[in-house]
Amino acid sequence: MEDQLSLKIGGYLYLDNSVTKNGMTPLAPPDVQQQYLSSIQHLLGEGLIELITMVKKAVQEVLGPVSLKQSLSLQELEQQLTQIRQLVEEGCSSSKHKSLSWYMMPDEENTLASQACGLTENDVTTIKLLNETRDMLESPDFTTVFCTCLSRGFIRFLDNMSEFFRPPQGDSNPSSTPDRLSHVSLPLAKIIPIINGQIHSICSEIPSHFVQDLLLIDQVKEFAANVYETFSTPQKLQN
Repeated sequence: MEDQLSLKIGGYLYLDNSVTKNGMTPLAPPDVQQQYLSSIQHLLGEGLIELITMVKKAVQEVLGPVSLKQSLSLQELEQQLTQIRQLVEEGCSSSKHKSLSWYMMPDEENTLASQACGLTENDVTTIKLLNETRDMLESPDFTTVFCTCLSRGFIRFLDNMSEFFRPPQGDSNPSSTPDRLSHVSLPLAKIIPIINGQIHSICSEIPSHFVQDLLLIDQVKEFAANVYETFSTPQKLQN
């Protein structure tokens, strides 16, 4: 998300470089850049809190009936995570819930627009940038790329979790094939702290293997290139 914001601003700055040389007014003066980029703070604050609340509800709905003593195999854990993902992602796409873009961006354009005659030229530019970004976040292309990133992240997570579902060392057949791992189960009470440990590991890794995985996805590269091209081409901005 932050990368896409930077790409949009980058496109505008590329155009500003050209128009300034010709004596024209820049599209994204410093005040607009600051106001626009500060919108990422919504995701790290109120947006994240709301998203966590939605995820908690989904986790409680799926895992609430499961006893802490109940054992789950890696495949069964994956099925539980898939159900949680479906509840969260379908909730974000349902008309009865807030759209995914709400969690990522504030309704700043509504706040600015309510000022009516008090709007400055920079405010109008910021509103335009925010509206364009929200359109991008709600586009089918972004949804596809976002779901691909989520799936890649969960694949990496389950790969890490598989290390804890290996047969005991004294097992007569220590194969680590998926079929073999499916016969190894752990109580939910033991799985929860392992998952918590994975979260701490993910957040503390430098460089982050999760982020590196995402940056290598072709769809992410193509989408980023399309965003930059769109917002660095005057003809497309005028449409």
